[in-house]
Amino acid sequence: MILDTLENFDKYAKMHPLFPLVAEYLKTQNLSTHEMGKDVLVEGQLFANYCAAKGKTQDEARIETHNAMIDIQIPISTAETMGFTPRKNLPEAEYDSDKDISFYPGEAERYITVHPGEFVVFFPQDGHAPCISESEEIVKVIFKIKA
Repeated sequence: MILDTLENFDKYAKMHPLFPLVAEYLKTQNLSTHEMGKDVLVEGQLFANYCAAKGKTQDEARIETHNAMIDIQIPISTAETMGFTPRKNLPEAEYDSDKDISFYPGEAERYITVHPGEFVVFFPQDGHAPCISESEEIVKVIFKIKA
């Protein structure tokens, strides 16, 4: 997991061959005025999904992991708290290969708050429980990158 400000995203570009495309996209887009929906940057490998998610309490948020994709999550409208548990500390769980997701019971081991202007990267080894907020709705963009 990585947590940092958007202005520092370039520092992580060498971590993955598709991260430079994300860095360039972030420089050319106004995230706060972008319409909801999906921008495909590389078919089957990289897209940005602008969405409005329902704010949840800690006990409502479900821990999830992805096998095939890396998440870069950026809250736009409000701060968002996200739970984190290393995958190695999670029990076995059913994997939905169509949606590239596994869900786990219980609450996360720890929590971080991500503010507008910041990003968090969750790799396949990172269990995460997103969308924790007192706000009813969280407008955010989630980049999905082939791991």
